[in-house]
Amino acid sequence: MTRIAILGATSQIARDLIVAFSVEQDRQLHLFARRPAEVLSWLLMQGLPGRYPVDDFGAFAGHDFDVVINFVGVGNPAQAQALGNAIFDITWRFDQLVLDYLQTHPQCRYLFLSSGAAYGTGFNEPATKDTQAVVAINGLEPQAWYGVAKLHAECRHRALPERAIVDIRVFNYFSRSQDLSARFLITDMLRSIRDDAVLQISADYIVRDYLHPADFHRLVSALIAAPAANAAVDCYTLAPVDKPALLAVMQQEFGLRYRTIEASAGVNATGGKPHYYSLNTRAADFGYRPGLSSIDGIVREAAAILQQLSLSLPKPAPVPVNSAGK
Repeated sequence: MTRIAILGATSQIARDLIVAFSVEQDRQLHLFARRPAEVLSWLLMQGLPGRYPVDDFGAFAGHDFDVVINFVGVGNPAQAQALGNAIFDITWRFDQLVLDYLQTHPQCRYLFLSSGAAYGTGFNEPATKDTQAVVAINGLEPQAWYGVAKLHAECRHRALPERAIVDIRVFNYFSRSQDLSARFLITDMLRSIRDDAVLQISADYIVRDYLHPADFHRLVSALIAAPAANAAVDCYTLAPVDKPALLAVMQQEFGLRYRTIEASAGVNATGGKPHYYSLNTRAADFGYRPGLSSIDGIVREAAAILQQLSLSLPKPAPVPVNSAGK
C-alpha cells in the first residue's frame, strides 16, 4: 500500500488524479487543503464520501507518507495575474513545508507540480533537454513572476541531491473538470460553442501540447514506481497541436464559429509563448509512455463537457399535437 499525501486537493489537476487513483486499491490517499469542507463536498459529488481523510495543512506533518504530491498554486492565468507577487510567498511556504517534512522522513518521495514557465521567456521553439532558462533579470516583468517562483523552487530541489524530489513541468492541461470561466484558448472556444457565439481569435500562430488526465496519471504512476531520483521532467503527449488544426477540429466536431482578428482579447499572464511545449522526453527514462495526442484528449474531454452542458440546459416545453395530427 502506497501512502500518498495530496497537498492542494482543491486544484483541478489534483482532483482529476484523485479520481484516477480512486479505482486503485493499492493507493491510500490523504487530502490536504485550506478549505477541507470544500474537498469533502467534492468527494460526495464524486460518489466518494468517506473514501479519504481530509485535513487542513496544519495536520500534514503528523502523518507518515511514502509520497507527497504538491499541487498548491494557481492554474488559471487570470488568477496568476490577480495574485501578483504573492505567488513567491505561496510557492515558497508550501514547498518549505514539504522540505521540512523530508528532514524527518528522508525516504519519502516528493513530486512538485512545476510549470513549463520555469524555462522563462521565449518559446520561439519548443523546449528540449538542452534548453536554458531565460530570465530578464534587469527587467523582470510581472508576467515572469509565476515562472521565476517555479524556477526558484526547482533550484532549491536540485540543491538537495540526496532527496527523492521530482519536479513535474506542466505546460498545458485540459480535462472535463475544467472551469469554463478560465481564460484559456480552449475554454474561450467552448464558451463560444456553448453560447452559439462567434469567437474572435487572434491571428498569431501558436503550438500547444494539451496533457490529458489519463496521461498525467500515467506519468505520476511511473514516477512513483521508478527508482528514487532527484530530477525534473517535462509533460508531453503523443503529439502537440497548432492553432489552425485545433480550430479546424473544433469546427468540424462541435460547430465552432470563429473570426480572426489582429489583437488577442485573452489573458496573457505569463508572457507570449508561440511554441509552448516540450520535446524533452526524459520522463520516458522513468517508464512514462503517453497514450493520447493533444487532439485525442481535447476531443474526448470537450465532448464530455458539451454533453454535460446540454443535459443541464432547460428542455423546451413539448408542442401539443391535436388528435388530427396537424
